[in-house]
This record gives sequence, C-alpha cells and structure tokens, in this order.
Amino acid sequence: MPTGAQSPRRLLRARAPLRVSFAGGGTDVPPYPAEKGGLVLSATINRYAYGTLRPREDRQIGIQSLDLDAVASFALEEVRPTGDDRLDLVRAAIHKLAADSPNGFDLFLHSAAPPGSGLGSSSAVVVTLVGLLSEHMKMPLTSYEKARLAYTVEREDLGLKGGTQDQYAAVFGGFNFMEFRADEVIVNPLRIPAETIHELEYNLLLCFTGGTRVSDHIIEDQTNRYQAQESSTLDGLEMQKELATAMKDALLQGNLSEFGGLLDRAWRYKKQMSPKISNEHIDELYEEAMRRGALGGKVTGAGGGGYMLLYCRYDTKHEVQAALGALGAEAVDFQFDQAGLTSWSHQDD
Repeated sequence: MPTGAQSPRRLLRARAPLRVSFAGGGTDVPPYPAEKGGLVLSATINRYAYGTLRPREDRQIGIQSLDLDAVASFALEEVRPTGDDRLDLVRAAIHKLAADSPNGFDLFLHSAAPPGSGLGSSSAVVVTLVGLLSEHMKMPLTSYEKARLAYTVEREDLGLKGGTQDQYAAVFGGFNFMEFRADEVIVNPLRIPAETIHELEYNLLLCFTGGTRVSDHIIEDQTNRYQAQESSTLDGLEMQKELATAMKDALLQGNLSEFGGLLDRAWRYKKQMSPKISNEHIDELYEEAMRRGALGGKVTGAGGGGYMLLYCRYDTKHEVQAALGALGAEAVDFQFDQAGLTSWSHQDD
C-alpha cells in the first residue's frame, strides 16, 4: 500500500455486513417505491466488507482494493470519479465526504464476497467507506444519514442502477422489515427470538451458484417491464410485498416450516418480474435442492448468478448440500449479524 510518513498513528477501521433478502427485492427499485410503495424483509449475515484508513501527513490518497485487484495513488485534489475507473465507487465516496480533509490518507479495502454476489457487497463497501470517512472527518451522522449518504454515492452520484435496501441493511444490521416510499425509508428492526435465529441458522444454506453477475441489465429489464405495465411483472412485484409481510409474521411467530414454503413462493413470483432473473443452471440447482429435501429458497439478489439461500429440513440438509456440491455449487452454513456498521480505532504497529 502507498504510505506517507512512517511514524505510528491511529488507524481507523470499519466493517459492514452483507445481507440476504428474503422477500420484497425489486419493490425498492425506482420508480416503484414512489408509485406503489415498497416492502423488503432482509437480514444481515456474518460476511463483511472491511476497510482501514491510515492518515498521512501529505495530501496524497492511496487506495488498495483486494476485491477489484486495484491499486491507485493520486492527490486529494484529483479525487473525483473519472467515469472509467474500477475505483470510481471509492473515489465518489471520498469526494462526497472527505474532499475537505486537511491531509491525505491510505485506504485498504476487502470484502468476503465479490461484486455481483447478490449479497449487497458493493453497497456494503460504500457503507464501510461512509463509516471510515465520517469518523475521519468527525461527522456526527445518524444511522439513517449514513445509509442515505451511501445510497446517494452509489445510485445518484455514480448512477449505478439498483434498489435502496442494501445500504440500509448494511448500516442497521439484524433482521429488518423496511418500507420504501417516494422520499422516505423506514427501517423496522424485528425482535426475532434467539431460538428462532438459532433454528434458522441450523436449517439454512448459502449456496454459491458458480458465478457472479452484473445486475444492471436485470434491473433495467425489470424496470422497463414495470413501466410497460406487463401483468406478470406487476403481479410478481405485488406478491413480493404480500410475501414479505407473511414471512415477517412467520418469523416473529417462529413458524419456520411456513417460512421455508413462503421462500419458495417468493422465488417463483420473483422469476415473473424478468426472464433474466433465473437461468438454466440456477433452475437446475434449485429443483435438485427441492428434490433432496429443501422446503424453499431463492437467489439472494437481483438474479442471474451469485448466491442462493435455501431452507432445508434438518434431517435432509446434508443431502441437499451434497447434491449441490455434485453439481459444482458450494453450499455452506452461516450465521446472522446483529450489529450492522461498526467502526473502531487501532494503534498502528
């Protein structure tokens, strides 16, 4: 990593969790929330985007991103996004929050999942940057302000297509039932009993389908179909909201077999929103999981690749795991995260 002066100093660190979306994805993508109102049920997991900020004594910015395999160094005055740089997301966050920094700094970034994983990793990286840079600039921001800033950087400043749920999930953490309106997001934290969370972790699998994807074209296709008032897309979006509410109720009441079946319904209605959401490989993996004893599941993001979430019977979970492995897809256990965006400092060695 590029460095300035070598004297020991306090490092700033932050991490933001990735998320799994149970139902409602797509209803947070404009213009739907402003016209119909969106609802999303999601939870954060113990996979994170990490960041470290090391202050410098000159006015240089150094960036190292392991996920993008990219390194850059430039003057603080040259921090604006270039439009064709893999690090534009980082540049945009620095420009938004730290353009007035009295000195430069080095950033070291890495994530447990690459962009296109369907786990909200790109947004988690931006949230991590907001956490680091707001601490560096001593900005007293609320959780809502941090999430809104991350959304603004990603969706408005850079124009990257997508919804609103990921930034809020990464900041708040835990299980949330989120409401999306024209100019308002309401995060309703859910008090899920500990035994229900343990049972979910015991029965759920996170399965990598074997490839990442660029979600922009899927979201654009879904949006075009919504604006054209295609009945299958409209029905799929409306049912996402119904199912998000039903799944919330099932979680709060501890009805997890019902929750698993609702996951299956959510996936089948999600596929109605755009033919690009699934493909032959994903369908093969899903149907094999269902044959082996899964009660339901879905792709965790926009679709087209990345990760699938599967709810299994406790006595067939190992069979589902083995069957998916035989098809080249790794299915693993995971736990839920309750903390959301976390930042701290550490004395440099």
